Amino acid sequence: MRDLLKLFIPAAAASLVLAACGSSSNKTSSSAQTTGSSGVTVRTASSPLGTILVDAQGMTLYHLSAEQGGKFICTTTACTGIWHPLAITAGSAPSGAVGSLGTITRPDGTTQVTYNGAPLYTFAQDSKAGETGGQGIKDVGTWSVVTTRPATSTGSTQTTETSSGKGGSAY
Repeated sequence: MRDLLKLFIPAAAASLVLAACGSSSNKTSSSAQTTGSSGVTVRTASSPLGTILVDAQGMTLYHLSAEQGGKFICTTTACTGIWHPLAITAGSAPSGAVGSLGTITRPDGTTQVTYNGAPLYTFAQDSKAGETGGQGIKDVGTWSVVTTRPATSTGSTQTTETSSGKGGSAY
C-alpha cells in the first residue's frame, strides 16, 4: 500500500499540471510577477542538464517549444499559475552576464524577459533553487530548461524584441 501511495501522489500532481495547461479557456492572466525598475537578473548555474539559466533567486528558467515568433500559448490563469512568466518593468532591460537577453510584450501588456527570442518562465513546482522538475513536460508543446548556447547576434549581448502577442492560444 505504501508503494502505491509513492506512485500515486506524483502521478496525481502531474495530472493536475497537465489538466491546467490543457485548458481551453480564453482568459488571459495578469499573474506575471514584475521586478523593480532595475530589471531582472538572469545568470547561469550548473545542473545535471548542463549550464542552465536561472533568475536572481536561482530558480530554473524554462521555455515552451510552441512559443516562437511572437506567438504566446501560455496566457491563461491556469497556465501562468504553473508557469510564471519572468516579467520586468516596461522600459527597463534585463541584466546579467548572459548574452541574447531581450524582452517581449505579452498579450496582457506585461513585459517578459526572453533569451535568444524565447520567453522565459519559472515552474511553480520547483521549490528550491536549481530544481528542474518542469523539464520535458509536454502539453501543447514541450517545456524545456533553458541551457546556454552561443549568441546568434553579432557583438550585441542584449536584444529587445517587441510583439503584440497576437497568435494562437491553446491555454
